[in-house]
Formats: sequence, structure tokens, C-alpha cells
Amino acid sequence: MDSCMFMKPIQPHVFKAIKDLDTATLMKCSPEEIRPIIPCLVRMALICPLDVTQYCAEAKTNILTLLSGIDLVNFIVSLLSIEFHALEGDLKKEQEMRARSGSQCTESFLVQNVVNGLASDFEQSDSSRRLRLVLSEILQMQAQVAEYNQNKGSNVDCAIKPSELFDNDVYLEEITDVICISLAELPNLLNICDIIEVLLHVNKGPNIISWVVANMPDTLHEVAESLVVNAERGEEGGIRAKTLTILCDACPHISATVRAKAASVSRLPSLVINLTLSHHQDDLVSFMSGLLLGSDQTTRAWFATFLRNSHKRGKGDGNAALIKLRQELLNRLKEASAGVDASALLRLYCALRGIAGIKFQDDEVSGLLRLVTQKPPPTPAGVRFVSLSLCMILACPSLMAAPEHEKKAIEWVQWLVKEEAYFESNSGVTASFGEMLLLIAIHFHSGQLAAVGELVCATLGMRVPVRPNGLARIKQAFTQEIFTEQVVTAHAVKVPVTVNLNSNVSGYLPVHCIHQLLKSRAFSKHKVPIKNWIYRQICNCTAPLHPVMPALVEVYVNSILVINNKGSNEYFNQPITEEEIRRVFRNSIFGVNFDAQKKPFSPMEIDNGESSIEFNLEKPTLASQLLLIYYLLLYEDVRLSNAATLLANGRNIKSYSAAFLSELPIKYLLHQAQKDQMSYGGLFSPLLRLLATHFPQLSLVDDWMDDQVFGDYCRHQVDVNLSESSINEAFQNIEVNPYKTGKILKAMLNKNPTDIWPFAEIFVRYVKSVLSDQVPRHIQELYREVWLRLNTVLPRCLWIMTINALLDINGTAKTVTITQENVLVDPLQVLRCDIRVFRCGPILKIILRILEASLAASRSQLSRHLLDKPLLEKTGQLTSDTEREELKNALIAAQESAALQILLEACLETNEDQSKPELMWSLREVRNIICSFLHQVFISEPSLAKLVHFQGYPRELLPVTVQGIPSMHICLDFIPELLSQASLEKQIFAVDLVSHLSIQYALPKAMSIARLCVNTLSTLLSVLPSDLRLELFQPVLKSLMRICVAFPSLLEDITSLLLQLGRICESQASLGHCWNDTNILGEAAYVPSDIQSKTKVLVAEVLSRDIKTTMSEIIQKALLNDKLY
Repeated sequence: MDSCMFMKPIQPHVFKAIKDLDTATLMKCSPEEIRPIIPCLVRMALICPLDVTQYCAEAKTNILTLLSGIDLVNFIVSLLSIEFHALEGDLKKEQEMRARSGSQCTESFLVQNVVNGLASDFEQSDSSRRLRLVLSEILQMQAQVAEYNQNKGSNVDCAIKPSELFDNDVYLEEITDVICISLAELPNLLNICDIIEVLLHVNKGPNIISWVVANMPDTLHEVAESLVVNAERGEEGGIRAKTLTILCDACPHISATVRAKAASVSRLPSLVINLTLSHHQDDLVSFMSGLLLGSDQTTRAWFATFLRNSHKRGKGDGNAALIKLRQELLNRLKEASAGVDASALLRLYCALRGIAGIKFQDDEVSGLLRLVTQKPPPTPAGVRFVSLSLCMILACPSLMAAPEHEKKAIEWVQWLVKEEAYFESNSGVTASFGEMLLLIAIHFHSGQLAAVGELVCATLGMRVPVRPNGLARIKQAFTQEIFTEQVVTAHAVKVPVTVNLNSNVSGYLPVHCIHQLLKSRAFSKHKVPIKNWIYRQICNCTAPLHPVMPALVEVYVNSILVINNKGSNEYFNQPITEEEIRRVFRNSIFGVNFDAQKKPFSPMEIDNGESSIEFNLEKPTLASQLLLIYYLLLYEDVRLSNAATLLANGRNIKSYSAAFLSELPIKYLLHQAQKDQMSYGGLFSPLLRLLATHFPQLSLVDDWMDDQVFGDYCRHQVDVNLSESSINEAFQNIEVNPYKTGKILKAMLNKNPTDIWPFAEIFVRYVKSVLSDQVPRHIQELYREVWLRLNTVLPRCLWIMTINALLDINGTAKTVTITQENVLVDPLQVLRCDIRVFRCGPILKIILRILEASLAASRSQLSRHLLDKPLLEKTGQLTSDTEREELKNALIAAQESAALQILLEACLETNEDQSKPELMWSLREVRNIICSFLHQVFISEPSLAKLVHFQGYPRELLPVTVQGIPSMHICLDFIPELLSQASLEKQIFAVDLVSHLSIQYALPKAMSIARLCVNTLSTLLSVLPSDLRLELFQPVLKSLMRICVAFPSLLEDITSLLLQLGRICESQASLGHCWNDTNILGEAAYVPSDIQSKTKVLVAEVLSRDIKTTMSEIIQKALLNDKLY
């Protein structure tokens, strides 16, 4: 009998009807169509349902009617009549035995005495024994499958033996019925997924599985998922794929789920292709592209490897599926026309070639070339299609293998060059393929074939290998026939700039082309001026900043300043003029500071004759202003770095003036970039680096912290109309009506810093009025806060205004005005202020902020001067850069130490302080402020602390500095050197400093330094003459007492020293004023007596008395002190 008569596949409408319990459809089916689901129908007809509705009763009647007249029903009924309880017990014993012994055991609890073979026994047995025979055989095969899976990785020879029962086609249908009934009646012992895995290894397994699933349609998803997940990783198709194909044919809607599951777990790739071709023709291209180009790297690698291996092998299920896929894609390729669908098809073919490594056949090459050389309409989709087509030609050199194909492709590229402007004007797309053509030509001319490959990959959206040898012919065509280098440069400079350029504008833009041409020095080579184009593009930038713009500025600056070693007569680009930069900022919120009539600037000297450009610039964007600031800072940085080389080559490069740079809102713009780093992240870091290098005064830590605070909240909410007259009136009545002044200041705090900047000049003009004793402290604090707000906008202008407003001038020099240049040369001008500043804490903080910035600016200016004036000739007083550097450092140290000495002098108590109690409180505050400032200076520059203490300052300030400056402990490092100085004054200062440091920092190091001081004094006692001895020891007695208090272990040494000194003084005093003393000291040997007025006593007597007093204090405070801590 023909085997095709058995196990016919189940029809989709039958499967859907049994799944949906559509009895009406089942009634229309023939007996042959319902044959696979008879076990299920018989169970439905015989088992008492839970649903007792009229609809259910009618459905059951219909099923009985459908089954009437079918002889097979009796066999199913007999199977259902078996005693399943007893069978369940034997089945459980059989499973336990198989679990212990495996497939080698020949005994069985289900069947005994099989004499003539399973097939004969099955034919002659009743229903109960047939069921037992089938279950026994399945369990036996299940054990074999388990052993096979367990040992397949080892060398153990283990195979699945063929089943005699399943090899007879004539019994397969009845066996399938038995399996269906067994799974339905014994669900606790038999798992359908386990049974399915066994049935994969039997004759007609896929058909049997489809019948079993049809009788249990609710298990379809479970079975399909199990078949996919349990597949081997290297299994391309095979019986498992065939089974799933039959299931998907029976129930087509599950094909999408099966395909997605197979792709997600990287299994059965040929099944994925076949299901897509059979059931999902509409998403063939998109799904295949997703597998090869999706975001899941594992899936991409799995599918690409499968395609590559299948193509190489040329046989097997994988190759058959690949052939079918290529044929379907070829059919579509022949019918495709330029558009969105064609673009997707091109990307898929590029992926098949570049990622999967599939070589195109002749008909595919012809179809692809026909498609890519089409001339689409000027639409965005047409622009995209043309860009992909161009990249396809570059990525797939095989398209131009034949001479006629090469000619056709080159003619098409030439057509693109001619039609580029038309396409751009009619498509509405800013970034068109014209820029990409230009960029490709630029890369070809500069020999950067790797860059061409990167461009192709970026356009296609995939990593495909673009081999240099494959680009040889197309490179020749581009460089010799389509775009010569001179044509490239001349064309590039005429390309319109991109309006509102930002990072959201995708694709290849004119800026990419200009950047690459500048990088390869093409403009310099052909003497093409490019400054105006770059200036226009900078002015047409918006946020978020395009990532190429900072790189464009960098290569532009290099093309102006960096000399190429290839030739001395090289053409250099022209820098942007000051006036062009001023024009941008004049139209911004800072326009008042760039009034051309008020502050004229001479035109910048330039090296060539490219004229300045004029165009309408209504309101520049923050991006444009930031880019110009970046250009200026980078220009100065590169110019200074290459100053020696430029001068050696005879190039006279003009720098941007310090006055011009000082008016630019550099700090404010950088702060805005910091607040929006999502838009300006690529520019913020290099800007900050350049700012910290060339303008350290604008990158102070305190300023950045203030900027953060002001950006986060507004402290005051006051509704007051601000005007020059209201501010004038408020400050003129500041002593009479401070409430009104406070209200104005709060209103200014409520505004943005840029909004109140127009009032900065009039605000600073009244700074002296805030110093009055009658002004409340609250008003002074508000004034400082407003000043700090203004400091975030144009700090350098504010500093100069403040310095001039506080300038303390005498009657003969009332017209003195400090300028930015004056402060750079002499930062101590900042401290030429009203003396009342040093008793007003809030204003002193402002002055210290300005002083810190001015010192930093002066340091930067001196370093800049050395770079700006390199030492080319080693003649004169200075013969090396090292000497110049040392002189610069000496000047910086002198300036900064002088500033610190002035501040220390301000901490001294005056007679006026003693007469006014409120000034004593102010003095304490001022001392705290100055000590905090000195601490920051000493920490940042420890050598300055050494210099200040070697210079010395009033000893009455030592308690203030030691207690108020936390970093004073660093003085312990250089005190031995200070002690070794020949000056008695410095030695006295050193001992006094050690005594205060010992009290403040009772450390082992301080103790060793204190012992050194005592030893030094002992030595000096024995070597100094009597006059110098008295001059030295009188001031240090208090210091010795403090050392004893700090370190009682030095009591013995100090007591010995004092006893020796006391004996010497007593001896001198006992001799009286002898002739020796007269010759040495004269009248200086006597001092006024503290006890009797109008009388004098010998210095030795006074010193002897002071020694006794010191000894008494030492005993009381150090020896007899019971307070240990």
C-alpha cells in the first residue's frame, strides 16, 4: 500500500475549527479531513461536559452525528474503556525502572512475553495491550534519547535504535491515536514536550507530532517553543525544522511567534528564512535586515555566520533556504524602482555582501546596477536613495567589474554632480549627497581610503569591509574625471553654509567637506581663501552644537598659524578680524560694551587681502558666541606655542589685543555652556582648559561656586522698578534711609545678572558710600551679593570699575584712572584703595577677590610675555630662557609677597581701633578674612609662605597668623634655615614664631625645632658681645616661657639657659656703668625706670629683673600646672 495514504497532514481550517470548537465548520469537513482529530472528537462526545447549556448540547449532538458511520470510533472507544488506574501504576514502575537502568534493561512492567516482535504483537493484541506496547516502546526510546544526549559530547558510542513498531506505516495512525489518548488520560505521568522529543526520532515523526498537537491544540505554543529551544546551536534545519514547518502550515498565525523565538535564541536559521518566505512575504526585507543589522550583536553574528557557511558549503538545508531567499530578493530587485523600499533592499544587499560575505551572481549584479543607477525624483527619499546607491558602488566593487558596468556607474556619478544643486533646492533636505560626493573626492585626493570606508559605513549604517584595492578604479574616476583637487576646493568654498546648523541636522554637510579640506591643507595648496565661509558658518550655528564645529575651528586655526614643512612659500588662511568678532557681540546682550563709536579699534593687520565680510546678523546665538570665544582662545594658544617658529620664519602674526579680549564675556558664556552640557558638552572641556591656561583669573574656584549658587535660586522676591535714577536716589540716601537702598539691592538680586549689568557702572560708583560707619551691616552684605552677581557677567570690566571707584587718591592726582593694562603690570594697584575698606568685611572680601584674580592675571601675562617674545638671539644680559624664567618667578614672588605684607599690615591694631569698640569687632572680622585668604595662598604656593616669613612682619601679629592660618604649620620646615640667618631681628622673629607654633601645634617636629632654638640661643649667649646679647635676649624671654608651656620636657634646658643669662646680667649690673659700657653703649646702657619716674636704670638690671619674672611665670604655668590638657 502506498505510504502517502497514511498520516496525511492536517488541514489549517480543521486545526482552526478544533482549536476554536467550531462544530459548524467541522460538520462540513470530510471524514479524511477530520481523521487526525478523531481521538479528540470521541473524547468530547463521550465525556460528560461541565457546560450544560443548550449550545453545548447541540454541539455534542453535532459531533456524534459527525462520528456516526466511522468504524475507527469503536477503536477509540475501546481505548477509552481501559482501566487507566492499574495502567498508571505499571507506567510509574516502568518510568522508575528506566530512570535507574536506562535503555539496557529488557524487562518491562507494561508488557510481558513479546514473542513474535512488536509489530505482530501490536496487530494481534486488544486495545489495552496495544496501548501498553506503545507506551513501553516510547519509554524505551526516551531512555535511548536521554543516553544519547548525555554521551554525545564524549567518545562513548551511543545511538538511537530504530523502532520496529513505528517503522510500519500501516500502524502509524492507530499508534498516533493511542499516544493521543494516553496523553489525555495520563497527564500526570506523560509530558507532551518529552514525548515530542522522542517522536522526532521515529518514522514520520513530524506528521505524528502534528496529529498529537491537533488533538491537544492548547499545547501548540508550548510544543513549538520546546522544539525551538531544545534545538542544537549548530542545527540549521533538519527534522525539527520540518516539524515546526508542518505545525505552522496547520496554524499559520503561530509562524510569527516561532520565527521570533528562533531568532531570539539563535536557533534554526533555515526555518527562520523559510517561515518568512512562506508566511511573511510583506516584511521579508525588513526582517532579514533586522537580523543582520539589528542592535543584538549575538543575533547579528549568528545569522551572518549561518549565511556565510551555507554559501560556502553549497548544500544542505541552509543552502537550500539561502537559494530560495536570494531568488525571492532577485525577483523583487528586478521590479524595484528608486524609493524607500528600494533603499531598504539596497541596504539588505550591502549587508549580505559585506557582513555575510555572499558573492553576487551575474543576474544580481545586473539588477543592482540597474537599480542604483536610476535617477530618482528630487525628494528626501530620493536623496536618501542616491546616497545609499553611491555607497553601494563604493562598498561593492564587483558592480563595476565589467567595462560596460563601470562606464554606466561613472556616468551616473557625473550626473549626480550636475544635478546636486537641483536636488538640494527641490528636496528641502539640507544635507544632500552633494556634500558626500565632495567629501569622498576630498578623501580620495588625500589618499585617506580608510576615511572613505568610514563614510560609507556611516551612511549605510553598518560595518562593511571597504578594501583599498577595490577602490582603485573608482578613486581614479573621482580624482581625474569627476573632481580634480582644484575643482574640489573652488567648489567647496562656494557651497552655501548650513543655516541653523546643529547636531540634529544629520547626514554629510558642507562643514564636513570644509573640515576635511582644511585638514589636508587643500585650500592652502590652491590659495583659496576660506575665512569668510567659516565666519558665516560659525554665525549660523545653534544649539545643540554640531560635533564637527570645534574640530573645524581647530584645523582652521592650525591652517593660519602652523607652518607646513613642505614649502616655505605656503599660503596661509586669514584670521577673523576683531571687528567681525565685535559685530557678533555688539548684537548680543553685551552690545553696550562694544559701541564702535565709544571704543574704536584699529583694523587687525592681516597677511593677505581677503576682505572683511558684511552680512545681516540680527541676534547671534549662544553657540556662535561660544565658538568665537573658542576660536580666540585657541588662536592665542597656538600662536604662543609657535611664536618662536613663526618669528624664525619671518612671519609677523598679529595677536588679538588684551583690551579687546578683556571686553569679551568669556566667563559668562562658559558658565552658560556648563549649565547646558548636553548641548555644548563637546566644547566645554577644551574651553575650560584654555581658560584655565590663559585666563586663570576667570577660573577661580570661588567664582565657580558663586556661579552655581546664583544659577540655582533667587534669594529675594521684590517687585521694584529698577532705573538709574532710582539707584542714584537710593545710594545718595543710604545713611538716612537704608531701607530704600536695601529694597533696591534686593530687587537687583531678584534679576538675572545680565539684566542688571547695564546698571553696573552706577552701582559701583557708590561703593565708597557703603564704607560709612552709619551704613548697616545688612546693606553691606547685600551690596557684596549684588557685586558677586555682576561678577558672573563681565568680571574684568567690573574689577576695573571697582578699583577706580575705591581708589584713594591725593589732591594732586584726581584724574588718575586705572586700566586693565595697569593692573596686569602692577596688581598691587588693587590695594591703593580707601583705608576704610580694611575695616569693612564685605567690601574687603570684594577687594581680595579682585586681588586674587589680578595676581593670577599678572602671572599669566608675564608667562605670555615670555612666549610672545622668544629669545632668538643669545646676546645681551639674558642668554638663556632659564634666566628669563627665573627673573619672571622672582618678579611674581615680589609682587605677591608685597601684597601679603600689605594685608598683614592691615591687621595691625591702630589707635583709632582702640578708641572705637565697633572697630575692634571689625578688626577681628578683617583678621579672619585676611587669614583665610593667606591660608589659600600658602596652600597653593608654599614657597610664598617661606618668602613672607623670611621678609618678616610685626611680631605682634604672630598670635593672629598662627591661630588664624591653618597652614602655618608648614613654617616648621624652614625655621632652621631662618634661625641660621645672621640678622638678630630674623633670629628673634624665628624664636617667637616657634613659640607660637609650639602652643598651636604641639607636635614632635615642633618640639625638635624648639630644642634647636634653645640650643641656638645657648650658643649665641656664649659668642655675642654684651650689647648684642642684651638686644637678643630681651625680646625672646616671653617666647621661652611659651616653649616651656608647650613642651615641659625642655624646662631643664631653658632653665639652665636663663640661669646662665641671669648670672651674666647680674654681673654686669653689679659693675655699674663702667668705662667699657660707656664706650660701647654710651647713654644706651640706661633705660627709663618703670618704678621711679625721671630716673634711669641699667639695661642689664632690667633684663635681670625680666629673667626673674620669666622664671616665675615658667614655674607657675609650666612646672606647677596641674592641667595636663
